[in-house]
Amino acid sequence: MNKPYFNFRLMLKNSALGPFLGLIGIYLLFAFIAPASFRSSANLQTMARQSVIVGMAAIGMTLVIISGGIDLSVGSTIALTTVIIAALLQNRQWHPAAAALGGVLAGGLTGFITGTLITRLRMAPFIVTLGMMLIIRGAAKGLAGEQKIDAPMSALNNLLATRPGWSWPAGVWMLLGLALLMSLVLRYTVFGRHVVAVGSNPETARLCGIRVALVRVGVYTLCGIFTGMAGLMQFSRLTVGDPTVAMGRELDVIAAVVIGGGSLTGGEGSIFGSLAGAMIMTVISSGCRQIGMANWIQEIVTGGIIILAVGLDRLRHRK
Repeated sequence: MNKPYFNFRLMLKNSALGPFLGLIGIYLLFAFIAPASFRSSANLQTMARQSVIVGMAAIGMTLVIISGGIDLSVGSTIALTTVIIAALLQNRQWHPAAAALGGVLAGGLTGFITGTLITRLRMAPFIVTLGMMLIIRGAAKGLAGEQKIDAPMSALNNLLATRPGWSWPAGVWMLLGLALLMSLVLRYTVFGRHVVAVGSNPETARLCGIRVALVRVGVYTLCGIFTGMAGLMQFSRLTVGDPTVAMGRELDVIAAVVIGGGSLTGGEGSIFGSLAGAMIMTVISSGCRQIGMANWIQEIVTGGIIILAVGLDRLRHRK
């Protein structure tokens, strides 16, 4: 008997299909048990908007986790980015595009510093990023004078603005475009193959001539840039620079990557799988609210899904 053209289990393992099937299943479940408002176009647009911030940061976190690292400073970097953008708009009266670029580059700089510390000091990413989480948060509070920075109205405020009908916010399209770009980079470029190789086995990668330290610095820098983009979306949503925003957001971002098929041991992950993970958490939150479920039950459900995703990943590796 001829072999099938593809192995379904292998396809689920090596692509984002599994997380997307989970997303569709969870959505259909709530579409069946929740009120009709859950299925409305307005609610779909709201869920998409709510997923942009976590999804944008999850793109960078996916690269970090595939490379075998972790970044706990994501929430603090988002807060710092909002503060810098607001300060540039208010005090220096920069053009909105220049202010946005300044905030994103600040995020990239924090990522570069983090990656450099990890590689130069040869310290565990968990410890370095935990310290950076506090340093960056403190810098954001100091820069803002421990208060919110009001910014003048600008085009940046419209990135996540609600639009009538099926006209989606610009931030959603930016997320999808950047996700597609980084998926292509991860799959078809030398850098992408090096990221996977470093996450799978850094010593073997080094023996093969891969500059492991340079790859790790590059990965953390990209993570900082995408976290800066998430900060830009956060600013668009709040329209102020808030040094206290995004507390614990790094946990949501890591959870999105894990639910999306990323392995905390490195070497595996998918950009669109991570976006599906972010959407799964948003759909659960929205569906639970629609049926009147208490917030503490929502947290239990989300936590259970995270544990289930990691457990399935461990079971798959044993097999």
